[in-house]
Amino acid sequence: MALPHLHFNMIEQSLLANSTGRRLVMACLLGGSIGLEREFRGKPSGLRTNAFICMGAAFFTLLSPIIAGVDSPNKGQIASNIVQGIGFLGAGLVLHNRDRISGLTSAATVFVVASIGMACGAGLYLPAIFATAIVLAALIFVGMWELRFNLKSYPRIYELRGTDSTSLQQVAMRLLDKENRRLVLMNSQSIGGVERVTFTVTARRKEHDAILQQLRSDPAVVEAHAYQEEAEE
Repeated sequence: MALPHLHFNMIEQSLLANSTGRRLVMACLLGGSIGLEREFRGKPSGLRTNAFICMGAAFFTLLSPIIAGVDSPNKGQIASNIVQGIGFLGAGLVLHNRDRISGLTSAATVFVVASIGMACGAGLYLPAIFATAIVLAALIFVGMWELRFNLKSYPRIYELRGTDSTSLQQVAMRLLDKENRRLVLMNSQSIGGVERVTFTVTARRKEHDAILQQLRSDPAVVEAHAYQEEAEE
């Protein structure tokens, strides 16, 4: 009489294992797709990080009601702590660099990746896929639109080359004063008789173009170059 019941339990456990595997694999795929975009942009939270976070959140969501037990009134206790844990992890990605704050987008991405993992752990595949599509669209296209339509300020490192370091520094200070911008940090260096002065300006795309054009038109500047600083997302 115990054999049919045992056979039924084995089938039930097999179905549960298959369901668990699907949910974890889906979480890895969705989290990894977001992490791949972060990897291409050279962010600290890349492919493996986002895949692991998404899968971990899904696994915790699966384990929460099992560990709590059948008679527990709070089967989501472990899953509820995911939000707090991800909050601490995201806070570690936010850095304060001089007068700028960087890593906010990466921290927010980690937060939403965990929520996608929780959706996969609960078996809500369609909402998880839809949320992943929204996140990818925001990361890829919104950033492009911000730059194209001159909506976002971003930092550039300017390098002036000439024969006199003091004159180059004065050129930079006059320009920043004219643009009503505060000089945060300036470095000067002499290499092989060529004086180099570097400084950073945060502005919109059209403003950067105007600044570079004015620097190159000054007679004290032999060469002027602008380099894209590490994105602050």
